[in-house]
Amino acid sequence: MQNYNNHRRYYIPHHFVFYPVILAGTIYSVFRALHHAENSPVWYCLAFIFLLFGWLSFMLRQHYALTLQNRLVVTEMRYRYYVLTGQRLELLEDQLTFGQIAALRFAPDDELPVLVQRVLKEDLSPDQIKKHIKNWLPDHKRV
Repeated sequence: MQNYNNHRRYYIPHHFVFYPVILAGTIYSVFRALHHAENSPVWYCLAFIFLLFGWLSFMLRQHYALTLQNRLVVTEMRYRYYVLTGQRLELLEDQLTFGQIAALRFAPDDELPVLVQRVLKEDLSPDQIKKHIKNWLPDHKRV
């Protein structure tokens, strides 16, 4: 059962295979550069390439997935809020950050309208919003 303590998600091939290989390759390259002075420029270059691939893969993966996902979260929340209240969330979005809207998605339908009003009044942080949710609505599809 998903809740505040276990709602983070990992992608095993990326987090536990690709990144460890990148890290190991970087460490090995730096080690070889330090212990083989005659070839150290080659090994430092290889370490830089490992770091570059790791950084680029992280940035691209995160950017594409999160940009689309963020748009879907806002659309979902607009729909839910309208169905529950008959009012448009778009009118309140200038007063809410994306982080607040994303945190509100964990609130079930019976808690959402009241929690939105509380967030507007008290300017709760996303973490505070999540802690105020009584019956956590899980999101198992977050990238």
